[in-house]
Amino acid sequence: MTRLDGASWPDVSRRAEDGEILLVPLGATEQHGPHLPVTTDTDIAEAIAGGAAARHGDLLVAPSLAYGSSGEHQGFAGTISIGQEATEHVLVELGRSAGNDFVHVIVVSAHGGNAVPLDRAMERLADEGQPVTAWSPAWRGDLHAGRTETSLMLAIAPDRVAMDRAEAGDPRPISALLPILRDRGVRSVSENGVLGDPAGATADEGRRLLEAAIDDLVGTALRLGGRPAVGFGVTG
Repeated sequence: MTRLDGASWPDVSRRAEDGEILLVPLGATEQHGPHLPVTTDTDIAEAIAGGAAARHGDLLVAPSLAYGSSGEHQGFAGTISIGQEATEHVLVELGRSAGNDFVHVIVVSAHGGNAVPLDRAMERLADEGQPVTAWSPAWRGDLHAGRTETSLMLAIAPDRVAMDRAEAGDPRPISALLPILRDRGVRSVSENGVLGDPAGATADEGRRLLEAAIDDLVGTALRLGGRPAVGFGVTG
């Protein structure tokens, strides 16, 4: 059993008593250009958490949080945001509840827009002594619906990627775009919702990115108290 989905409470209780760490995928429901699904961030968070749990037996994956803080993407159909305050509140309450049963909880976030409420929630939970940690992948590449996320989705769910509709958007780095995005949103700089360029994206690149993220997440879990898996070592 690697997921809470379909598990009974006695099943979960036994896993929790064994010192399992709970992984909570945190994504978003928001536009990802004309070629990627609105569930992209949630799909990526689930793939990383699921891959980590499949590799390491002391990790259990909770159902995903598929809504987050996506206000910067408002104006594109399919974007459903609950805002920063609600995202923070949900994460605090979730951490308090899950922390009652599990030795540690790791929120696996794949949406950069969740960073502020996620940090605030972690600060509140830390002040309360709750065993909850946030983890996010450290992608190197363009910002949104570009080569990085397109490669990841080609590896995770290629049937849901419409490469015939893929097109470049605003290629500027986050340092240049962030003030504009905060004030006026993505629509003000990119009519198609893309921040970057999906050209050159491949499933092979996506698999490499995914494996690197899984390695890092498993390493984080081990440092937080997960037992080493047989035949698996973390270096660095």
